[in-house]
Parts: sequence; structure tokens; C-alpha cells
Amino acid sequence: MVRGKTQMRRIENPTSRQVTFSKRRNGLLKKAFELSVLCDAEVALIIFSPRGKLYNFSSGSMQSAIERYRMHTKDSPNGSKTVEQNMQQLKNEAVAMMKKIETIEVSKRKLLGEGLGSCSLEDLQQVEQQLERSLSKVRARKTEVFKQQIEHFKDKEKTLVAENAKLNEKFGVQPLQTLNNERQKLPYTDSDPSSDVETELFIGLRPERRQKNLPSQK
Repeated sequence: MVRGKTQMRRIENPTSRQVTFSKRRNGLLKKAFELSVLCDAEVALIIFSPRGKLYNFSSGSMQSAIERYRMHTKDSPNGSKTVEQNMQQLKNEAVAMMKKIETIEVSKRKLLGEGLGSCSLEDLQQVEQQLERSLSKVRARKTEVFKQQIEHFKDKEKTLVAENAKLNEKFGVQPLQTLNNERQKLPYTDSDPSSDVETELFIGLRPERRQKNLPSQK
């Protein structure tokens, strides 16, 4: 499968951006190591993640490589100026990133119902609309999951019924539903001998004993 050409622009999806950063960082570190081994070159690599985490590689001493770099930049007329410009650019990018992170944190607190005291009516309406959209997406996903589970259980029921039919056919056993239907078709009569039961149950003394115990009238 041919991969499409990657567009050289910032990846908007945070998850995809983090995955791409991890893959490219590992690839860059690997290339730096290969360059130092194959070409016997002194390589020093410094990487800062978007969150400020440091990743580095050095074929020798990192401090020695930095000092050597500084010596080379001092010799060039525009070296110090270029370094200052780079440092200022990095500072500006760091400030912009901190502002963006702060904005995201404020928005997150509002969605959690925190820090709403300073919000205007328009801000509250925007938060409410955003929550309603999020809730609609959650409900739609919930309904979809329910439908998938119902379809799964239906398929499982069909499989179990088919397996049960095969077992009944294999062992010559009639299904329970068929037996119930046949029992319902059997005739029922009230004059069944087994239904007529005669019993001689007397409460108290039998009549003949009662007559014997009665006193004779003269």
C-alpha cells in the first residue's frame, strides 16, 4: 500500500500529533546514532517535546559538543546574533504556548462547572451550547453501543438455537416446545378412574360406636 505524501503543517489532532512526535523522535535519535557509528562523526542531538520534556543523544560528551558549538559560533560574525534571535524566538513560542495552555485550562474548568462567577451571559450560553453538543454525541454513541450489543445477543441466540437443534437431532431428543405441544393435544376427561377417589373420613367417633356409647332409654 502506497503511503500518501505528508503535508508539512501542524497536526491539529492532539493524539495524532503526540503519536507522530514519538515516532519521528525515535527515528531521529536512531539516525543520529547510525551517523555517529557509520561515519565516525561527533553528533549531539537535543529535542524538547511540546510539553517541555528533554530528549537528547550524544556520541561523546554533550557538554563538550556544546562548548565546541559555541567556539564555532563565536568565530563567525553573525554567530552570536543568530543565537540571540533563536533564543528570542524560542521564548516567544514558549509564551504563546503557555497562553494557549492557560486558555484550554480555563475552558476545561468552565465545562466542569468551575470558575463561572466571572462569566458573562454570552459566555454561559456558549458553555451551555457546547455541553449540549457533547451530550448529544455521548447519547448517540450510547445508542449505537446498545444496538451493537442487541445485535450481538441476537446472533448469539441464533447460534445457541442452532447448536441445540443439532444436539437434539443427534441424540434423538425432541425439543421441549414440541413435547409441550403434544401434551396439550391429549384428550382430558372428567371420568378418569384415577380422578375419582373414595374415602371414609369421619370427624369424631364412627356412627356405630356413638350408638353403643349412648345410654339406653327406658
